[in-house]
Amino acid sequence: MGNAVHDSESQVRYLKERLNMFMQVLDSIEPETTDLEDIDRLITMIDDLELKCEQFKKSDDNK
Repeated sequence: MGNAVHDSESQVRYLKERLNMFMQVLDSIEPETTDLEDIDRLITMIDDLELKCEQFKKSDDNK
């Protein structure tokens, strides 16, 4: 996932993969044993996705 993502199709694919990773992490968390570190990790993943969406939007606006 280290390659630059420039075209819309690749951007959507990237976001889908990241969302799937998020869902896998979310599904693996046990509510009874979840600690603050787990929640922080989920928040970081969401923040990263939001940042990437903004970057993709800006790159599309510049085309």
